[in-house]
Amino acid sequence: MEAQRPGGSGSGSDDGGHAAHDPAKARRTRLIMIAAAVAVLALAAQGIWSRHDAHAALERDAEHTSQMSVEVVQPQKSSAGFDLTLPGNVQAFLDTPIYARTNGYLKKWYADIGARVKSGQLLAEIDTPEIDDQLRAARADLANAEANYALAKSTADRWTDMFRSKSVSKQETDEKVGDMLAKKATLDAARFNVARLEKTQSFQKVYAPFDGTVTARNVDVGALIDAGSSGGPAKELFHVAQADRLRVYVNVPQAYAQQVRAQQSAFLTLTETPSRHYPGMVARTAGAVDPQQRTMLVEVDVDNRSGELLPGAYAQVHFALGAGTASFTLPGNALLFRPDGVKVATVDPQHKVKLLPVSLGTDFGTRVAIVAGLQGNEQVILNPQDSIVDGAPVRIVPRKAEDGAASEGAAGAAGAAGAAGATGAAASGAAAQGGARPGART
Repeated sequence: MEAQRPGGSGSGSDDGGHAAHDPAKARRTRLIMIAAAVAVLALAAQGIWSRHDAHAALERDAEHTSQMSVEVVQPQKSSAGFDLTLPGNVQAFLDTPIYARTNGYLKKWYADIGARVKSGQLLAEIDTPEIDDQLRAARADLANAEANYALAKSTADRWTDMFRSKSVSKQETDEKVGDMLAKKATLDAARFNVARLEKTQSFQKVYAPFDGTVTARNVDVGALIDAGSSGGPAKELFHVAQADRLRVYVNVPQAYAQQVRAQQSAFLTLTETPSRHYPGMVARTAGAVDPQQRTMLVEVDVDNRSGELLPGAYAQVHFALGAGTASFTLPGNALLFRPDGVKVATVDPQHKVKLLPVSLGTDFGTRVAIVAGLQGNEQVILNPQDSIVDGAPVRIVPRKAEDGAASEGAAGAAGAAGAAGATGAAASGAAAQGGARPGART
């Protein structure tokens, strides 16, 4: 047994050594170790690269975030005119209330509301029994005065003839002549009284003063007619308006007053028919600015023989204004009002902000005329931030569709700028002179 143990041990020892010195097995082990090392290196490289890529993306995001996104617009040439739209008061060319000139009761009326009447057409008759009686009494007084004057005149003539023959004294002759002159004055007074009452009686019939339309009838048959002689207010019988021509009164803000003149063309639009244009012409202007409202009253005459426009209606009046001396215009929301003056923020070729001082002209509501400060090729920032400064990096982004449509509407101010009402127009006019305006940055 002892002889076998060493022999067995020697055999096992030979197997282990064979295994340890097997080249194929060692090669496989080395390959496994190399593969593991490569895998570790690949994982490490992937981790390093992903971290580098994330860091680069973070830097790009930070740089992107640090740049302001802006929308830009270029100055627009102001060679075309602008449409100034203001509210107007439509009135009939002639608009007259008809009052009675005598007291009595309405006997009959001949024209109701809506009736077309001609000048001198009978509108109503008034029954005036008191005036009739007064006229008869005045005519009787006139006849009495005529008789007294005739007697006094013949007496004075006889006494004058006798005075020539020295038959009567001068004193008696003068008394007769004086009595004749007194009777003559009484006769004249009686004649004037009769004429007055005849004229008053003629007011029993009420006539239309001009061709027009009856817009109101405030009395009916049997109504008491008071001409105001009793001390109370006179009551309007009829209202007649001549509407084949219309007067439209407009309060033009001070900023536009110099550009609206007589004989200038204008047109009206109504809210209910915005597509219809009713041509007119500036008939006259007040020639002065109201110190309270800072507006100038303008009258526009409109032909209305078709009868489509109604007196008393509300309308919008459009004036075609020239661009004046301004070379360009900008939207109002592109302006910056700074302590050192009005400026616009532009983007230079290096995508940096550059603030340019500008001089404002007329404010046309949606756009403002720029008198000086622009060349026309600038990229002007819309809605610039209050804190924007020179040299700030910016990124130009496309304008939104709705903004583009709004811009087109603003650019079309030459043909149809929207009205902001009398108050909005006055406010924009004040802004054009240096004050703050809606949509502008301060």
